[in-house]
Amino acid sequence: MTKENGVKVLTDMVADFVAHIGKKLPDDVVAKLEELGSQESAALPKVLYETMTKNQGLAVELNRPSCQDTGVLQFWLKCGTNFPYINELEALLKEAVVQATFAAPLRHNSVETFDEYNTKRNVGKGTPTVWWDIVPNSDKCEIYAYMAGGGCTLPGKAMVLMPGAGYEGVTDFVLDQMTTYGLNACPPLLVGVGVGTSVETAALNSKKALMRPIGSHNDNANAAKMEKLLEDGINAIGLGPQGMGGKYSVMGVNIENTARHPSTIGVAVNVGCWSHRRGHLIVNSDLTVTCDTHSTWKFNA
Repeated sequence: MTKENGVKVLTDMVADFVAHIGKKLPDDVVAKLEELGSQESAALPKVLYETMTKNQGLAVELNRPSCQDTGVLQFWLKCGTNFPYINELEALLKEAVVQATFAAPLRHNSVETFDEYNTKRNVGKGTPTVWWDIVPNSDKCEIYAYMAGGGCTLPGKAMVLMPGAGYEGVTDFVLDQMTTYGLNACPPLLVGVGVGTSVETAALNSKKALMRPIGSHNDNANAAKMEKLLEDGINAIGLGPQGMGGKYSVMGVNIENTARHPSTIGVAVNVGCWSHRRGHLIVNSDLTVTCDTHSTWKFNA
């Protein structure tokens, strides 16, 4: 296969996958929503979970996005230095978003700042967002795709705490955000908490946390314990599905962290709504692909 043909195949593959994740939720999200719905006893939350299930069924049946806000596309790449298409990745991801916008279709959500002009292609200056993790001596590329909506992930919050605030300060910050921001983000939520040395490292960690599977845990035992404590605490607020009250407010809490300066604790919160549209592809150098988030997706070149 020529390089030119390979770029086209990879572009078509990503475009097809982006369109798919806009319509079909990941397997772990579907399973968690079913679990939470089965544990509600009150009439209203049960009806809301049943409506979510019906919504998902219709999205697949009618081949239409599962939420009217298809967000802005964000990609996280864990790319090997020997991956043969590393130089073309950013450009082809942009083209894939344009293709998916018309094929899915996706709502036009990219507005050029200050000019207040909607590009009507879901791409613009700096969009889609692409974050990179470079993996030495590898010829594979992992592509995490995420639809960041205007009510959930995009209004995330971040700040730097003084060291005296400690991890109790982190807890206070997260719970405080959930009583306001969380209510508007279409619960039940997947809560991504980032801890680092500054606002930008914490914010990036909180985004990365949303890419982790539901039910996974931080490798650090103390962080994993905090995930459980925060999950229990946010559930106790009683937001329930769509913020209308219920036993469960979240699908889970994922914490990602990096080392920090001794005199600062950066903390950030981002949340995925119940329609948590993210996907993970592992692309080999020969363009064979594995998807570990959507068992229903198959790509035919």
